[in-house]
Amino acid sequence: MTWLRIFRNEVLFAARLLLGGAFVFAGLRNIQNRNLLIPMMAARGVPRAGHALWLGIVLQVVAGALVIAGLWTALAAASLVLFLIAATPMFHNFWDHQGPDRASRINGFVGNIALAGGFLALIAQAA
Repeated sequence: MTWLRIFRNEVLFAARLLLGGAFVFAGLRNIQNRNLLIPMMAARGVPRAGHALWLGIVLQVVAGALVIAGLWTALAAASLVLFLIAATPMFHNFWDHQGPDRASRINGFVGNIALAGGFLALIAQAA
């Protein structure tokens, strides 16, 4: 019997805690940054940017908490994948930047792709 079989539930909880926790943290951080994010979203053509931001914050916090708790994990993870599909090109648009800012946005873009992969793994595990 390998250590993974023995600690499977603990490893899965750690994965849910890290993935979901990243989104709870990001959502709470976005509340603090709302005065910067709303104009940025409006400039990118998001209608009713303030409402859209608050909807995104609620989604991040609630779905992230559900992932951590292991409740409706597949649905919560799928909703965060859809969130990433919408948010990643909006906030990590590296193709519009040069120099260090471009590198930073590429890192964010790739990080969000990795998060989506983690959520897809959770969805597959939950099925």
